[in-house]
Amino acid sequence: MRRLLAIGALLGCYPLLLASALWPAPLLFGLVAVVSYGVEFAAGRTADGVTDLLSRMHLGVTLRFAARETAALLLVARVSGADSPWFVALAAGLFALHGARAAHSGLAIRLRQTLSSMPVTTRNIDVSALRIPKMPPPFLGGHRGVRFLGLDALPVLGATFGAAAGAAGAGVALLLASAGVLALLPYVRRTRPLGDRARVLEVVGEQVRAYDPEVILYFSGATAAAYQARMWLPTLERIGRRAIVVLRERGMARHLETTTLPMVCIPSSADLMSFRALSGAKLCLYVSNVGRNVHMLRIPTLRSVFLNHGDSDKEASFNPFSRVYDEVWVAGPAGRDRYRRARVGVRDENIHEVGRPQLEGISTEGPKLPYRTVLYAPTWEGWNDDLFHTSLITMGPRIVRALLEHDPPLRIIYKPHPLTGHRDKSATRAHRRIVAMIEAAELAKSKARHPSSSGDAPEIRHLIVTGQRPHLYDCFNECDLLISDISSVVADFLASEKPYAVTNVAGLPERGFHERYPSTEAGVLIGEDLAALAGFLDGEDTLARARIKLRSYLLGPEYPDALTRFDAAVERVFSGS
Repeated sequence: MRRLLAIGALLGCYPLLLASALWPAPLLFGLVAVVSYGVEFAAGRTADGVTDLLSRMHLGVTLRFAARETAALLLVARVSGADSPWFVALAAGLFALHGARAAHSGLAIRLRQTLSSMPVTTRNIDVSALRIPKMPPPFLGGHRGVRFLGLDALPVLGATFGAAAGAAGAGVALLLASAGVLALLPYVRRTRPLGDRARVLEVVGEQVRAYDPEVILYFSGATAAAYQARMWLPTLERIGRRAIVVLRERGMARHLETTTLPMVCIPSSADLMSFRALSGAKLCLYVSNVGRNVHMLRIPTLRSVFLNHGDSDKEASFNPFSRVYDEVWVAGPAGRDRYRRARVGVRDENIHEVGRPQLEGISTEGPKLPYRTVLYAPTWEGWNDDLFHTSLITMGPRIVRALLEHDPPLRIIYKPHPLTGHRDKSATRAHRRIVAMIEAAELAKSKARHPSSSGDAPEIRHLIVTGQRPHLYDCFNECDLLISDISSVVADFLASEKPYAVTNVAGLPERGFHERYPSTEAGVLIGEDLAALAGFLDGEDTLARARIKLRSYLLGPEYPDALTRFDAAVERVFSGS
């Protein structure tokens, strides 16, 4: 509805501009022009997709501005006559203004293309020899030049006060546009050396060779999947070998956490396979199974290891593709047993248990607040129906409603999977319903009294987490209970030894469910009817010992710690054993 209103308001101004110009009614024209400019710039900010939709209807931004300028010319022609020298000056000025805008757009496009087509980009690597210029300010570097089009407000609104004022406005606008073009030229000139692909690769290669990386963390995927690589960065910073991150998608580094590790992004497979600066590395770690892994797997001198991005009972944790790697590293005995049961061709001697070093900061203590906090962390809908484990669509809103209505009041932390809605838009709709429910509950501003508290009741603030912060493990430390689906969230949460519940989306019998998904054995099983939810929230915790036992099975022994075991696995590769 908002989009339709924006389009109606925007397009409705043009008949009024034409009518007031032909009448002629200069003051009315000026008023409508001001409104049209306001709607033009507001539409792109308040109504998503309006400008793109109008462009597909062949009513793009340039045409809309040109129509407004044409109306201004008609107004001047009607008031002062087409033979007025000021009319000629205004028309010439508007044509020249579009020429300056085209020149600016061309330079801005050239600048962005040069920077975006570099064969390799870096982070935490000294490439000062390339003299990469800083990007110009947004108002100057925008390749669509919409801000420059806005300069025509000077002649258009000036026409309201007469032909001379309109022509003067066109002159000022042309001077400003020309100044913008001249200001952009030095930026474009400084990027010219970056068009030399061979030199860029050579300079970066020299710096990488000087660093002499020994371990590579390789990642390719969508930006929403950046968490898969992000979780391993702190671990690789702490091992005893020099590590480097190799990315394949441009801009991916922006979605990774701040790290001291050097990063190189090499989109082209040909450039990657000929990038000799990585030849000194001996170990390459992979966190996901994607097609572009093959570009690195083909290097025979690199020992390939599949780390995965979490140990879980999902099929991704025993994918047949895993047999292409020299080794598979899992957290604990459960990971080894998954491959044994699945019989996907991964040999037992190639599986090594290294723990989950990321879980080091997870506390076994609760937040110790006068109310309890429940973390609801559903997984996403999976790549196909066989991998469908999310409770979000069928159970999510009802789970959250039950938590909101619980007495005594509970605090809710809602953290959906980053890929939620990637395949099934009904997951997006369910997510939005949950967000709306939590926001509508208004418990963030209300006070609820806990039976054990005295005096004023504490203020309970729910939390919806859809970004990188707070981290999932921070949410673990802030909660008392977890409700989740079949995913690595369950296995990782066992490090806290706190009670958890797992949803039975498929409706399997309880015994068969636990046999198929061992990570659920120490948790409460919640079916479609949510009958077990009340007991989980209010019943006695009888599974504490089972959780401690299951923790060792899923994550490995507590001693030596996971980082020590992980580092030992790295050293074993370098020792050749």
